[in-house]
Amino acid sequence: MSRLSKKQPSVCTSDPLSDGEVCRKLAVLRQILTSCFGPCGRLKQIHNNVGGHVLTTSTSAVLLKSLTMSHPVQKLLAASVLNHVSRFSDCGLFAGILCSSLVDHARGLSVQPGMVAAVYRRLLGLCGSYLSRDNCGCKVPVDLGSSHSLLALVRGVVTSKPACMLTHGEARHIGVRVVQAFLHTIPHHSPGPVCLGKTVTVAVEGRPVGDSTVLPGLLVDLPETLRPADLEQLAQGAFRLALFSVSLAGDLSEPGEGTYEVDWEVCLEATVLGQLLRLAEQVVRDGVRVFVCQRVVHPVLQQYLRKHGVIVVERLGIALLEPLIRATGAQAVATFQTPVPAQSYGQVAGLCVQHCGSREMLHLLPAGDSACCTLVLCHRNETMLNELKVACQRAEHILRLTLKEPWALLGGGCTETHLCAYIRHQCHSDVCRAMPELGCTRADYLQVADGFCRSLDAVGRALEHDDGERLVDLTHGHHWAVPVGAPPQASWGDVVGSCGCGLMPPRRDLEWSPLSTEYPPFSPAPPVDTEAHPLVLDSFPAKSNALQVAVETANLLLDLKYIIEDVS
Repeated sequence: MSRLSKKQPSVCTSDPLSDGEVCRKLAVLRQILTSCFGPCGRLKQIHNNVGGHVLTTSTSAVLLKSLTMSHPVQKLLAASVLNHVSRFSDCGLFAGILCSSLVDHARGLSVQPGMVAAVYRRLLGLCGSYLSRDNCGCKVPVDLGSSHSLLALVRGVVTSKPACMLTHGEARHIGVRVVQAFLHTIPHHSPGPVCLGKTVTVAVEGRPVGDSTVLPGLLVDLPETLRPADLEQLAQGAFRLALFSVSLAGDLSEPGEGTYEVDWEVCLEATVLGQLLRLAEQVVRDGVRVFVCQRVVHPVLQQYLRKHGVIVVERLGIALLEPLIRATGAQAVATFQTPVPAQSYGQVAGLCVQHCGSREMLHLLPAGDSACCTLVLCHRNETMLNELKVACQRAEHILRLTLKEPWALLGGGCTETHLCAYIRHQCHSDVCRAMPELGCTRADYLQVADGFCRSLDAVGRALEHDDGERLVDLTHGHHWAVPVGAPPQASWGDVVGSCGCGLMPPRRDLEWSPLSTEYPPFSPAPPVDTEAHPLVLDSFPAKSNALQVAVETANLLLDLKYIIEDVS
């Protein structure tokens, strides 16, 4: 017998950001995100306290989806990051660190939250205006005719995920394969607007990373009834293919799949089977050699087709439906009650069996310029493979974004420190215009601006996980790292290497300042050597989007007046 308990009244918390417990939970979330940031970030293992699977990751989308947030403020921050950032690229760590740091700095100010939000938006506008300029010092053009910049973008994504556990050689091999797969998706001959193709990823556990490769066309699970002799019987050349998105299992129709008018004395199942066999007779007459169904194919239908030399592939799945359409030119038929239109058939150039580790897969070779390929990803264990798969999918998406907007931002923390130096300098000339427009005092504006810049610096400092020092040079505003264990009496010019993005070599004539301290404002100058190529690049559209999401989410959190929780 169930017990009925009286419904508890909702709990209302006013001004949640003034609550020490709420701020402590936000700080814990920021610490989790910060410790995962960058190529040297620490891994996180997530495990249910009652047992089960252990998840190891440092990817923001995987991490935030797996964490159980205990407070609405945490949930709001995580939801904003996941909904607006992760679909562009894995800039969730950047956005989460910056957002929580902006909130933390705003809490220590005497300025009203509404004024803080207004100044933050104005500074965000300054950032956007600067980043949109062609002569922006932290932005570089991407030459789509050369693979150098494309490889640098992919390498920046893949090497930033330490759970992938790749050596330098393996990272280089994966980068080449991702770029190769991306180039396969660009149609060579397109009379109208260019429509990018599709890359399907097949994960193979237990094989070396070096076995990863790119294959034209698609790999599908090998039908259990298919024998090598069946493929040998097929003649050379293009084969006609039929594709169905409707179930051909012989069960009763689903809503929207048609109705039947039969005599009550006739068995309905027999009627359906008769329609399936008439369908099989038609496709055999039409010369179909490959029969593919997204769902299940009735055993009698399969037997009839195989008897007539037709290869049957069932249970294709929704994920492979669109890529198969792109690869073969077929149209997915959604009914078996009417004749198959002749224009719905597609073609494959050939069939063969590919061995992917312990799996045998049927390789459908594309006919013509299909702009569709399969990326076979191999790694030593499941954890590394899952992280590598996510990283490669994000890297390919970044390349797609870059194709629309061929710019990249300097990686390795150089964009954050350069942008911070620019905003610090611009604030002193912008304050006179901002005061009457925002209705704030000079002191209030500069206080909020200082917190904004310190938050950008905090993202750059988050790249260090071994208590080393991080510097900004006072000429170009690039990010520099002092190696751990460097002699304390040595000058920084003697111990620093190249800057974070690799664009600038060490120079003794530069003056540096620690990122954790306040340095005099200066206008960052572009590097002298314009022919040099950065070694580390970040996605321009992805990071720009993350910057905007971070500021707007911080403003949303600062504007929270009440939190009402249903505790029943």
